[in-house]
Amino acid sequence: MNITTCGGDETTAYREQFDCTWRDVQGKLRRRARLLCKGDPSRADDLLSDTALKVHLYMQRSPDRVKNLAGFFFLALNHAFLDHARRRGREDRVIEHGAEWEDEQCIAVADRALPIDQQLALKQQLARMEAAVAELAPAQRTLFALKFEDELPYPQIADTLGISEALARKRVELLRKKLRQKLD
Repeated sequence: MNITTCGGDETTAYREQFDCTWRDVQGKLRRRARLLCKGDPSRADDLLSDTALKVHLYMQRSPDRVKNLAGFFFLALNHAFLDHARRRGREDRVIEHGAEWEDEQCIAVADRALPIDQQLALKQQLARMEAAVAELAPAQRTLFALKFEDELPYPQIADTLGISEALARKRVELLRKKLRQKLD
């Protein structure tokens, strides 16, 4: 859409362009959002508000980069929908919606639990590990956190520490040896 259809000076041109284009495509965007959300009006409205916000923020930063604002609204709508779908997928993998635990299920879980003596041995081993990590030098504790707590791959560890990947691998190997010695 051309800026001249709405008028205005150059300083507020992108805001006016945003407003005019939003009014022009809002109905089509709403239909597309409802289609994507399988008719759920509240999810479609959330999608529309996310789309408007994303486009508005982008236009504030780089108004000159958008040549077809109407098309950009639809692109942002698709991206907002994908973000929502990914977020829901992550939530569904973590949260069990409406799962009612029956007594039989609780008993089955309890039956699979480790015997008390094994649980105690694991707790003692964990306490020894925590003590061994606490005795490490600060740089080694950082390396331990990156590799074993954050589970970062070696290239990211190397980038974070500002060293080569080979050196990161060697330092992790030496750290493992040191921890084994402390635990034995």
